[in-house]
Amino acid sequence: MIQIPVVYNDTYDINVPESHRFNGTKFSKLVSQLKQSDFYRRLHFHHSSPVRYQDVLRTHAIDYVQRVVQGTLSKEEVRQINLPIDNQLVKRSFLALNGTFTTALKALEEGVACHAAGGTHHAHYSNGLGFCVFNDLAFTALNLIEHGLAEKVLILDLDVHQGDGTIDICNGKPGIYTCSLHCEQNFPFQKRQGTLDIALNSHLEDTDYLDKLCSTFKSISKDFTPDIVLYDAGVDVFFGDQLGNLDLTLEGILKRDCAVLEYFKNRNTPIATVIGGGYSPCDTDIARRHLSIFRAATDVF
Repeated sequence: MIQIPVVYNDTYDINVPESHRFNGTKFSKLVSQLKQSDFYRRLHFHHSSPVRYQDVLRTHAIDYVQRVVQGTLSKEEVRQINLPIDNQLVKRSFLALNGTFTTALKALEEGVACHAAGGTHHAHYSNGLGFCVFNDLAFTALNLIEHGLAEKVLILDLDVHQGDGTIDICNGKPGIYTCSLHCEQNFPFQKRQGTLDIALNSHLEDTDYLDKLCSTFKSISKDFTPDIVLYDAGVDVFFGDQLGNLDLTLEGILKRDCAVLEYFKNRNTPIATVIGGGYSPCDTDIARRHLSIFRAATDVF
C-alpha cells in the first residue's frame, strides 16, 4: 500500500465573475475536501513549481506564449479562452503545466500520481480555447519524450468534451497515442481526428458507458503499449453537469476511474491523473465530484 502522490499549488484558484460557468475556486475546495476525506492519510502532497519558458515552446507557438505573458492577446483570443486574462491566470497556467509534468514524474516513481488540477485539453498550438490557456497533457507528453523519460505515451481523455487541442499539438508526433472518449453532440463542434476517437451519443448511462470503455481498452492494446498513461478524469460526464451531455452517476464515475487505474496497474503501466472538467454553480459540488479519482487511486493502489 503506497502513499498516493498528489501535486497541488495554493495559487491554482483564479478570478472569475460569480456568474461564470468556470468554478475559479474549485481547486482549493477540492484540496480542502481531500484533507477532510477518510482516505487523507493515504495522500502525500507535493507543490508544483513554474515551468521553464523554453519548455513551453515545445507545445505552443512562441508568439502566442509571448502575447499571454505580455497581456496582449486580442479580444477574439480572450473571447475564445473565455476567462479573465490577468496575472493570476497567467501564473497558474505556467504552474499547472509543470504540475502535470511533475505528476507524471511521480507516477513513473510510484506507479500512480494525481494532479489536483490539469486537463486543459482545448488549448491549441497557437491559441487558447474553452477555459484553456496552455495544454498540460500535450506539454507533459512531449517533454517526457524529449527528456528521454518515456518513448511511448498514451493520453487517455475521458472528459465529456473531445481534447481537440491535445490532438492538434500531438498530431504526427512519434510515440504519442491520443484516445478521446467524448460526447459527440457537445463542444468542440469541429472535432479533430486523433489516434482513437470514440464518439458517444447524448445521455449515455453508466452500464453502456463502461462497456464502451472496456472495448476502448481492447482497441488501444491491439496497437499500443505505453510506458506511461496521462489520464484526464473529467467529471463533466455526470448527469447533472452544466456543460455535459452524458448521464453518468457518481457511482458510475468512480467505477470508470477504478476501471482505468486497475487496467493499467495490472499491466505495470504508470498512470498520472488530472481532474479535467466539471461544471456547476456550486464549487463544493464540483469538488465533491472530483474526489472520485483520488478515492479510486487509494482503492486500487
